Amino acid sequence: MRLRDLAGVDSDSEVTGFAIDHRKVTKGNVFGAFRGAMFNGEEFVPAAVERGAVAIVARPEIEISEAVHLADERPRRLFAQMASRFFAPYPESVVAVTGTNGKTSTVEMTRQIWRMIGHRSASIGTLGVTTSDDQVKTGLTTPDIVTFLNNIAGLKRMGISHVAYEASSHGLDQYRAEGVPLSAAAFTNFSRDHLDYHPTMDSYFEAKMRLFDEVIEPGGIAVVWTDDPKSGDVIERARARGLKLMTVGRKGETIRLVEQSPSPLGQTLVLEHDGKPYRLSLPLIGAYQSSNVMTAAALVLATGGEWRDIFSAMGRVAPVPGRLERAVISRAGAPIYVDYAHTPDALEAAIAALRPHVEGKLITVFGAGGDRDQGKREPMGEAATRLSDIVIVTDDNPRGEDPAKIRADIIAGAPGAIEVAGRRDAIARALEMATSGDIILLAGKGHETGQIIGAGKDQRVLPFDDALVARECAA
Repeated sequence: MRLRDLAGVDSDSEVTGFAIDHRKVTKGNVFGAFRGAMFNGEEFVPAAVERGAVAIVARPEIEISEAVHLADERPRRLFAQMASRFFAPYPESVVAVTGTNGKTSTVEMTRQIWRMIGHRSASIGTLGVTTSDDQVKTGLTTPDIVTFLNNIAGLKRMGISHVAYEASSHGLDQYRAEGVPLSAAAFTNFSRDHLDYHPTMDSYFEAKMRLFDEVIEPGGIAVVWTDDPKSGDVIERARARGLKLMTVGRKGETIRLVEQSPSPLGQTLVLEHDGKPYRLSLPLIGAYQSSNVMTAAALVLATGGEWRDIFSAMGRVAPVPGRLERAVISRAGAPIYVDYAHTPDALEAAIAALRPHVEGKLITVFGAGGDRDQGKREPMGEAATRLSDIVIVTDDNPRGEDPAKIRADIIAGAPGAIEVAGRRDAIARALEMATSGDIILLAGKGHETGQIIGAGKDQRVLPFDDALVARECAA
């Protein structure tokens, strides 16, 4: 494509691609010079030009003479708009999911339901890029804009027609989830997280609302879980934008949750759709999983699915890796579950999900990540001790912080908790304590297969998989 066609400037330069890392620039690329938390891309403009960049997207005050300067007060937005035109076309049906918890499960369940009703589908998020044939990890919930657009365009070339992706607050704030026409956007819930990045809870919420305020076009469909304190605000924003509305939950009008009760291998739901009741045997443990599967079902409805087919598929969804995933049963007969819960609300939901299935004691093992929102540590400790019978506080991903300091922050809200330095030792301790009828919850890491130690150039990722370690300890 020519630069004049992408950017409306007087230049016949041929654009060969886009890059935000100066080391990846090749001849004919457009380089995005952005200021980030760790690096300032504006400092690498000369290096990008030397490597062949034909245009630089940057703030107006940056002086650039060696290449075309595409100036904008919000350069990330302009870069995303241009890149989206370059990488198009995209799959015919794309949906996005935002919220504090439940994004990964919802996009993956959406993918599964699409597949079961006959569509070639994919999901993009914390688990990577997932299709029915493969899973490729990207390392971030919302990857950089070039990777994101290239991935979705690549899925189109593979014959994928339906894609669901996670829209994280970081990704929305940094314009990393832009440019692909959306059929629908969904909101799951809102609670404390990421206050190491967002200055306040209000700014965190506003970042998520960009999905409804700016990213999806007027006339699109907003799917909203109704039973969160922020749901009303989301519904108001969606209506103000001119979006069509689908609501789910106990107050939902599209899919209403009438009754919910645990079963030995999952739960039984009574749902109401179009004025008729339906009894669903959901093969997933955890009351909150109902919100995920109902939101996913509404997204499939929003993209043209028939309720009869969707309802049948809901009863066959498979567990999402690292989300209340049963890793093993100990020799004493105690099942061990692994969950990604790393916020107070998510931890509370995971424990509450297991509680109806506990005959003896519920033992919770968890920690908190270093160099992240420190204010959520004490509330996590409080939630764990209030709802569990035994709490073991250990390490998660300490990164550049002192692990002992992180544990102390948690224990400030968890009087009576057992402190065990070293996550493997903590898991082994839990298995030693557990007897028949007990359940062990290993929270915080979920699907992750590494433990992050250190910061900067000294940072290392050591192999660590909660499910695998639990199996080894059980053996």
